[in-house]
Amino acid sequence: MATLTVRDESVSGEVFEAFALHFPSASITVRQLIRERVHQEVLLHTQSADSHQRQCLVVASALEATLNSARQMTEQRPVDWRKQADIACQAFERNGFVILLDEQQAEHLDDILTIRHDSVASFIKLTPLVGG
Repeated sequence: MATLTVRDESVSGEVFEAFALHFPSASITVRQLIRERVHQEVLLHTQSADSHQRQCLVVASALEATLNSARQMTEQRPVDWRKQADIACQAFERNGFVILLDEQQAEHLDDILTIRHDSVASFIKLTPLVGG
């Protein structure tokens, strides 16, 4: 079992949140990392009433947010983590966020990452510039 520390960071290096993910092997792909992270986020979201305060990789679309805000917590539909993981993978491919493993940037979803005992994966969301 390999444990990876995951951090959400700003471009300036400010850490918003850190948590651990566990994998059966020390060699994983970027896609596996993203999928496991989203899977854990969805599990936490469904188990916790205050999950909206957590920094999430995938954010509901404006329409989903509007529709869900009108619902009671007991009426919310379950979140499909696989669909959300696919959205996150697409965002990675469109440079919506960057992943650094031990300060080395991951370039492609099929890149192989090797987890060491002290490895850190940093997720850095990129914000498009206004007007360009």
